Amino acid sequence: MSGMTRPRPRLAAAAAVTAAAAALVLTGCSSSGSSGGGEGQIGFVTAKGTNISTAAVGHRQDAPDIGGNTLEGTPAKLSDYRGKVVVLNVWGSWCGPCRSEADDLQRVWEKYQGQGVQFLGINTRDTEVKNAIRFEQEKGVTFPSLYDPAGAELLKFPKGSLNPNSIPTTLVVDRDGKLAARAVGGQTDDGLEAMLQPIVAEQQR
Repeated sequence: MSGMTRPRPRLAAAAAVTAAAAALVLTGCSSSGSSGGGEGQIGFVTAKGTNISTAAVGHRQDAPDIGGNTLEGTPAKLSDYRGKVVVLNVWGSWCGPCRSEADDLQRVWEKYQGQGVQFLGINTRDTEVKNAIRFEQEKGVTFPSLYDPAGAELLKFPKGSLNPNSIPTTLVVDRDGKLAARAVGGQTDDGLEAMLQPIVAEQQR
């Protein structure tokens, strides 16, 4: 027994931490590990087997009137689009899943912009605005994005509606300015449409 080498607890713990960190990287650019947390507080219900959550009419909270300058320096705020369904996409140029979903977002934007739908990005954690602008140019993104490098606008969302550490995240705001749906992680155009179509179909009040 004396010749056997015992495992070192510290090394084993470090390996476990490394593995956990790697798992988070695979699920998104950044995550606190609770992408679905707080759903009961916001009224979201997650569809089984998906990363899409929805809130029924009458159980939705008001979206904060986020605003600021776009990447091009034009003032904009969410309330500018009241009466439209607004798709909010949180992204960063440094984020791999954000790059993967950009084409899908653009396709859905082009398809729905004539149907009373507005897309609005929220660019965060990009310390240089030129990096975000280059990203949009390379991916052919034409909808506006607010420049929010410190995440100050993200912190205005009610608890449970948006985890600022989960990037990318996409939210759908209904015509009355209420949070109606959320998808955490990179999306495909099929997934985006599945989340968006029911809200577009709601009768405008």
